[in-house]
Amino acid sequence: MFVDSCVRYGDGGGLNAAARAKREAVRMEAAAMFAAGAHPLEVARRFEVSDKTGYQWHRTWKTGGAEALASKGPSGPDSLLDATQRQALEQALEAGPAAAGLGQDQRWTLVRVRALIDAMFGITYSLKGVALVLHAMDWTVQVPDAKASDRDEEAITSWRNETWPAVKGRRAGWARGSASWTSPRTR
Repeated sequence: MFVDSCVRYGDGGGLNAAARAKREAVRMEAAAMFAAGAHPLEVARRFEVSDKTGYQWHRTWKTGGAEALASKGPSGPDSLLDATQRQALEQALEAGPAAAGLGQDQRWTLVRVRALIDAMFGITYSLKGVALVLHAMDWTVQVPDAKASDRDEEAITSWRNETWPAVKGRRAGWARGSASWTSPRTR
């Protein structure tokens, strides 16, 4: 039974190891309540989960005890990279693309990271798979700050405060009322 993947927790749950441990602790507490004779609906209300989840936990507990409510680990397929490989990948990413022989441009792209993983470990990922690996390693997408090098902040502020109000002017023809043809005022 896939207790972790089909349960919606009142606090939103989460996908990382800490959140899984927290959810497992909730299920272990529920198991203790079942052992003490609590009804599944009482457990569901106590932990802010659906009634269906309360009954599902109770059924699982009755067939396998508290151990059956233990976390099964992260959902989804196992990663193709083990912990040692991820650590080596992290070090290579921190060294930068130039150190990996990918030119002087110091930006990592999914295509470049995919090529690096293939070169280092002989494992081929899709771009989505590379994005998931990077996300699991707490790497996030970074967008470079694109400001013109000759940008004059003082001139921009002056234009906004002095020139724009004069150009903008006042709204002409502003009148109260409705433009709707169904409004009694326009008939």
